[in-house]
Amino acid sequence: MNSLLRIPYALAGAIAQGLTYVVPDGEWKLQRGLAARRGIVRRYRQWSTARRDPSRPLVWFHAPSVGEGLQALPVLQLLRSRRPDVQIAYTHYSPSAERFARSTHADFVDYLPFDTLTAAGGAISALQPTALVFSKLDVWPLLTETAARRNIKIGLISATLPASSARRSGLARRALADAYAALDRVGAISDDDAARLREQGVRPDCLTVTGDTRYDQVWARALGPRSDLVESLRSASPTLVAGSTWPADEAHLLSAWIEVRKKIPAARLIIAPHELSEGHLCRVTDWARSNNLRLSRISAARHGADDVVLVDRYGVLGDLYALADVAYVGGGFHSAGLHSVLEPAAFGAPVLFGPAHGRSREAAGLLGCGGARVVGDRADLERELSVLLASRELRDSSGAAARAMVETGLGAAERSYQLVRELLGR
Repeated sequence: MNSLLRIPYALAGAIAQGLTYVVPDGEWKLQRGLAARRGIVRRYRQWSTARRDPSRPLVWFHAPSVGEGLQALPVLQLLRSRRPDVQIAYTHYSPSAERFARSTHADFVDYLPFDTLTAAGGAISALQPTALVFSKLDVWPLLTETAARRNIKIGLISATLPASSARRSGLARRALADAYAALDRVGAISDDDAARLREQGVRPDCLTVTGDTRYDQVWARALGPRSDLVESLRSASPTLVAGSTWPADEAHLLSAWIEVRKKIPAARLIIAPHELSEGHLCRVTDWARSNNLRLSRISAARHGADDVVLVDRYGVLGDLYALADVAYVGGGFHSAGLHSVLEPAAFGAPVLFGPAHGRSREAAGLLGCGGARVVGDRADLERELSVLLASRELRDSSGAAARAMVETGLGAAERSYQLVRELLGR
């Protein structure tokens, strides 16, 4: 790391670690993230003492949240199936990824410690990784520096660096330049990403374009068996699945849906809010009740005759898109940006989303092939939903275009696995 930035960076890490001891426990993400890092290196050591087999190689995957985890998952699964001799560690940064991290069935799962030299050294000494693999973009400078100094191979899969990324700013670039230069293998999503990663400091001889492993992940899910939950929700009613919606989405969607129902009384809504606070769920419930719509939560025993099904738990949305005649993906009316449009597209559902989609290359691809449509307000939503839900022919053609676009992106998981294989050595 740039020597002038070491002191403020180290101070920030020390403050973050200090907060773990003074911030009270609670349900807020910040509180959960801090509480989870109390004694974190000790947990690493405890696992190492009990479970680490030093005669076996270990690959340490790090993915900060669920989205990056979904990109790491196909590679992790290939490694597990083809190299049973390899132990796997999986770390995450965000509290929202706790449930997903456990579902990877890695040998070791935990939070990533805050990026200090002491924590990085302690974690690496405990895990004794053969290779450290970051997913997408979350490259931490002191962890990378420590790993490189100990001759641990370091990789980055499904690597992206958007033109608008804050990592390209002057200060961030200076802080991260050495970390990017230390990477031994980098698989970029696109040629544009590869060019920006070279500018950031990645060595050209270490860099290849491998694609985005999310295409393989959503494709495998679409081809896989349907869960009992999905089968319990099957219906002949034309169904809109609205996923990862924020209040800004629902301000347009819920009022539009009332008008759609006037034209298509049998239409059914399955809605999965991004945040599952009880207050948010109750607002959707109150909306349904005030409009005489029968609503149940998926935690209820029966859903067959309901007009609205409210998704009240995490981890099931990707499967529920199998029920979509049409999909609406949230985030397009929210500053955080659009959520994943690949999941519904893989199931062959035409996709609708709001205007804030500029940072999503997948959204652009779907718009270009006719597999998606942008809606600017309630009136747009009402019009597009009414047309699509009323016309099977139009739904089928748009959905087929969406599915075909996903199919063109397949193969990144295999290419990324080969990159990890190279890190392990032949």
